[in-house]
Amino acid sequence: MTVLSEEARGNGIQVIARAAEMLRLLQAHPDGLNQAEIGERLGMARSTVSRILNALDDEGLVAARAARGRYRLGPEIARMATTVRRGVVIDVHPFMEELSRELEETVDLSILDGDRATFVDQVVSPHRLRAISAVGESFPLHCCANGKALLASLSAGDRARAVPSRLAQLTANTITTPAALRTELERVRTEGLAYDREEQTEGICAVGAVLHRVSEEMVAVSVPVPAQRFYRRETELAQTLLAWVDRVNGAFA
Repeated sequence: MTVLSEEARGNGIQVIARAAEMLRLLQAHPDGLNQAEIGERLGMARSTVSRILNALDDEGLVAARAARGRYRLGPEIARMATTVRRGVVIDVHPFMEELSRELEETVDLSILDGDRATFVDQVVSPHRLRAISAVGESFPLHCCANGKALLASLSAGDRARAVPSRLAQLTANTITTPAALRTELERVRTEGLAYDREEQTEGICAVGAVLHRVSEEMVAVSVPVPAQRFYRRETELAQTLLAWVDRVNGAFA
């Protein structure tokens, strides 16, 4: 059995921390970064960047299109993410069914996926007039309730990386200026709830919140509702979702 010195263990921990920094950086840049860009953003020597990238590449955690090309997250990360997401869906789905029964509305579960919110599970409303999005579909973060809830929970640096410089306008109600979005996210952080008042799709509104304890990934739940029902039930939907989030977070504490 090999016994590592205290110094060797410390060096190993430092390498793991640097590798984790690198993976998080690449997650925020889905188009990829080259070695020089990675070193510049993380303040690492090029030799260190090269050594860690080679090790991550060997394990399938990063991948480059060509030698010395732009590095992206590798296929092993996708396989791990799929396993984690499947576990989250299994754990949270019974709670989503309870919320859907209580409100008689659709309930969506989504995860932060770079600069978008991706739907990973759904319980559909029993109403004939109902709001649904396909599992696997993703929306920009700035214009949907789940996306704004996720954005509000990010650090300032991560939030800046997740929000594009130009905010796409999907409807007449979409927030399109960074200043207005910052004001909205401050309110979300204070209240714990985010709203989509026909900002993603005309005729569809939603209320959303983040679940903080169910996964290492950032997870949000949203309740999309046709606008004609949403506005007369807005307070009820918000209060019920807040109480539900408290129950779910408590169950996973």
